[in-house]
Amino acid sequence: MTIFQAIIMGIVQGLTEFLPVSSSGHLAIMKNLLHVKTETGILFDVLLHFATLIAVFCVMYRDIIKLLVDFFHIVKDVCINIGRFFSNLTAIHKKPYITIASTSYRKFVIMLIISTIPTGILGILLSDVVESASTALLVPGVCLIVTGLILFISDLLKEGRKKPKNANYGDAFVIGVTQGVAVLPGLSRSGSTIVACLLCGFDRKFAVKYSFIMSMPAILGAMILEIKDIGGTHLAGSEIAAYIIGMVIAAAVGFLAIRIMLNVVINRYFKFFAFYCLAIGAVSIIAYLVML
Repeated sequence: MTIFQAIIMGIVQGLTEFLPVSSSGHLAIMKNLLHVKTETGILFDVLLHFATLIAVFCVMYRDIIKLLVDFFHIVKDVCINIGRFFSNLTAIHKKPYITIASTSYRKFVIMLIISTIPTGILGILLSDVVESASTALLVPGVCLIVTGLILFISDLLKEGRKKPKNANYGDAFVIGVTQGVAVLPGLSRSGSTIVACLLCGFDRKFAVKYSFIMSMPAILGAMILEIKDIGGTHLAGSEIAAYIIGMVIAAAVGFLAIRIMLNVVINRYFKFFAFYCLAIGAVSIIAYLVML
C-alpha cells in the first residue's frame, strides 16, 4: 500500500464511518478501484475504524467518561450483591440488594452491554463472509442499495421520545443485532443502527449518541481479533507509515463528519444520502458485471 492510497482510504473512512453511506462498502469499493493490496487481511480497515473511534471520544468524551465511571460502579455493586446473596442464605437478618440500574447513565451502560453481546457474536460468525465479500464489487453494491432503502424509511418515521429512562433492554438487543449484521460491506453501521434506534422510538439526539458510543466496544473487539492473528506478519517501514497516516486522516475527517451527522438526523436529511447510496450501489453492480 502506498501513502497516497492510505490518504485516500483515510478520507473515505473518516467521511463514511459516521455519514450513513457505509464505510466498509466504500473501503471495499476503493480497494478494488485503487488495487490496494495489504499483507494483513482487514487489519488496515480495523485500524481506520479505530481512528474514527478516537474521533467519537473527542466529541462525546464527557458522556463516555461518565459511562466508564458508572460501569465500574456497576461492577462493584454486582459483586456486593453476589456477596449478599450467599450471606443471606444463612443470615437471620437479610441485607437488601443494591439497585443496579439506579440512574439513567447506569441503565445506558447496561443497554450498551446488552447491545454488544449480539454484535460480538454476529461479528465473529460473519468475519470470513465479510473478508471474502469485500474482494468484489457485487456484495457492497447490493448492500448499498439496501442501505439507501433503509435511509428512505428513516425520514418517514415519527418523532421518538425515548431516552435511557424510557428505553428497554429489548430495544438494546435489537439494535445490537442490527449492528452485528451491518458488518457486511455496504450496509451502513451508523445508518442502520440509528434507524433501528428511531424504529424503537428513541429521541433523535439520543439515537445518534447511542449509535456512535455503541460502536466503540465493537471496534475494539474487532481490533483484538485481528491483532492476535498478525504476530508473524512483517510490515515494511513504508507500509507502517502509510497505516499511521491513514489513521490520522481518518480521525480528523471523522471528527468533522460526526458534527455533520448530528444535523443530518435532527433535520431529517437522510433522503439525500439515500439517493447517493442507491446511485453508488447501482454503479458498483454495473462495474462488477462489466468486469466479469
